[in-house]
Amino acid sequence: MCTTCGCGNREMSHEEMHRRGIAHGHEIAVEQDILSENNRVARQNRNRWNLAGCMAVNMVSSPGSGKTTLLERTIEMLGDKGFRRIAVIEGDQQTENDAGRIRRLGIPAIQINTHNGCHLDARMVASAFDELQIKDSLLFIENVGNLVCPAMFDLGESLRVVLLSVTEGDDKPLKYPYMFAGADICVINKIDLLPYVDSDLSRLKENARKVNGQLRFFALSSTRGTGLDEWCDYLLNVLAGKEER
Repeated sequence: MCTTCGCGNREMSHEEMHRRGIAHGHEIAVEQDILSENNRVARQNRNRWNLAGCMAVNMVSSPGSGKTTLLERTIEMLGDKGFRRIAVIEGDQQTENDAGRIRRLGIPAIQINTHNGCHLDARMVASAFDELQIKDSLLFIENVGNLVCPAMFDLGESLRVVLLSVTEGDDKPLKYPYMFAGADICVINKIDLLPYVDSDLSRLKENARKVNGQLRFFALSSTRGTGLDEWCDYLLNVLAGKEER
């Protein structure tokens, strides 16, 4: 359950809790307990993945930024470069559409449907990892499309990648600072559309650096292939220990 928005409580909404007189202090205590438990499981995930030789990449973004398309193109290009030890955990409220797209590439994928939940948590991902039964692999976790709640939930990932398309505007990092503050990488997608939208690449990076001065940027177009080679080489170098995460 996510107590900040009530997304995981089917029986009682955030507003209903207030109508029934549940104190705000109690809500905060419940939230702290939930995050504490999530962080405990996330640490277990991190240890398990390190022992299994897996590098987990948590991909977060708003809906429609192009996470699944980027995953498809990344998987194809990594395969062309000789790396095929890849698995994917997909998070969506409904459908198996995205997992189906990944499986068509010959890659194992587990779909997690969160129903009225707006994020993945560490326990959900742990169960999916059990089902995958992988080792020595690159594990992509495509989180639910949402720039708010996923920022709060550590999954045990090695890298957190926030994906932003130029069509969303260059002020997104300032509007959703917690997500960008907690990310390691910022992938700027759909740069082929820059001539047609009111968005400036330099201003977008500047705004993101105001929130997180340590962010590393990759500007690319998943559909045209621009910038994908640099992105994939980075992942391979991190996997090989040639570059820091």
